[in-house]
Amino acid sequence: MGFSDLGCYGGEIATPNLDAMAANGVRFTQFYNTARCCPTRASLLTGLYPHQAGIGHMMDDKGKPGYTGNLNKGCRTIAEVLKPAGYRSYAVGKWHVTRHIAVDGPKHNWPLSRGFDRYYGTIHGAGSYFDPSSLVRDDTMISPFADTEYTPKTYYYTDAIADHAVRFVGDHAKDHAEKPFFLYVAFTAAHWPMHALPEDIKKYQGKYAGGYEPIRKARFEKAAKLGLIDPNQPMTPHPMKWDDVKDKKWEAAGMEVYAAMIDRMDQGVGKLVAELKRTGQFENTLILFLQDNGGCAEPQGRTGNANHPNIDRPDKPTLPAMKPTDFAAAGSVPKQTRDGYPVRMGPKVMPGPADTYIAYGKGWATVSNTPFREYKHWVHEGGISTPLIAHWPKGIAAKGELRTQPGHLIDIAATCADLGGATYPKEAPPLEGKSLRSAFDNQPLDRDLYWEHEGNRAVRIGNWKLVAKHDKPWELYDLSRDRVESTDLATKEPERVKEMAAKYDAYAKRANVEPWPLSPPGK
Repeated sequence: MGFSDLGCYGGEIATPNLDAMAANGVRFTQFYNTARCCPTRASLLTGLYPHQAGIGHMMDDKGKPGYTGNLNKGCRTIAEVLKPAGYRSYAVGKWHVTRHIAVDGPKHNWPLSRGFDRYYGTIHGAGSYFDPSSLVRDDTMISPFADTEYTPKTYYYTDAIADHAVRFVGDHAKDHAEKPFFLYVAFTAAHWPMHALPEDIKKYQGKYAGGYEPIRKARFEKAAKLGLIDPNQPMTPHPMKWDDVKDKKWEAAGMEVYAAMIDRMDQGVGKLVAELKRTGQFENTLILFLQDNGGCAEPQGRTGNANHPNIDRPDKPTLPAMKPTDFAAAGSVPKQTRDGYPVRMGPKVMPGPADTYIAYGKGWATVSNTPFREYKHWVHEGGISTPLIAHWPKGIAAKGELRTQPGHLIDIAATCADLGGATYPKEAPPLEGKSLRSAFDNQPLDRDLYWEHEGNRAVRIGNWKLVAKHDKPWELYDLSRDRVESTDLATKEPERVKEMAAKYDAYAKRANVEPWPLSPPGK
């Protein structure tokens, strides 16, 4: 999700529940993730930079300490840190911090082995919203269609995540009311594929027929009015023109479904808020909402696929139906739906239903990231900027205020340990983050911040940011005047570049960052 998708960050998508938390809490204008889903999760869960936790890239073992595709034994999750302080911990949704996803494979990095008491979600990173792969309850892989504990009329993963979050809060209040709790809710929305329920898609039909620029302009103006961005810093140029789009109906449909997915996620947040209120926990629960990377320009499913040659939906299923007890195929992209329809990709395949698999593309990702540059994967502002809403009636006095302190998801674990009264173990690698408690009270968070993903790298010191794409020279920006990264000052400030690059090199050495691309294991 991009910086501007939520209503309270400038967007037109209906997010009333998150907007209400923003109005009664604080919003951070300069909070950062790590530009990719699994490194972000590793960093968020441990308070370390991702390479220090063993997940500097994706879920594959590259034979280097920072790139094992698994949370390492040295790091500690928030749940592991909070347990000695008396907390029970629950996780729902996407896990994606282990390469072991087989039903009969190792489980030492599944949630229950990393401090959580209950879990419902997907161990793998992506898949169908109507039939997710690697779906697990506690330590047991399950099929959503043979699950006697959860039997909705229509299975939709965003709803399942929200409903189990509600269930865990309710069960905790009933069975463990004397203990505090930590709940990690990892919605997959709005990761591709663009899958949504018809009633949600209907709300946005025609909303994006005018193309990219009118939506982007409206978001910019709203975000500026809200104080989230500086209107004197113009938007980065859009790389595409709506006039050049051949099939405007298909292109607009991708954003309609994307909006519907976020809308449904917000509805799930509303269910969780209602349950916290019902159990008397809402006033004294700190809720943090953020996203794992910026808008995604990946072309997944947009050009078709040799394994998915069908554009038109057949009149009847053409493949054998799956049994209710069958698990969804491993991996991100299924070949068929459970009832035997082939999964379709490519232009003219209208997104939304279970037999489609399409991303919303670069044009809309640019809109999502308004007003910033680049996307998921890259560490320019569009790739790493996330909304952060903090809501805690008993702990945050401010209502509707903004926080401009630069923060990073390494701060989440430090915040949980601080507020939970937990002692961070001395034998674990020291936390890189700082507690946000002081920032809630509008005190500064002074320190340097670092990023690296696939050779894309950056360091931020104060308002200065040194950033580069893989194999490209350093660029230098003064974010107080140019957060859209439009004017590279590297040639004007060579000494500053040299000093900041040296700090980055020192960070890379101590944090297990390797030159990209990595050599194959053993070389």
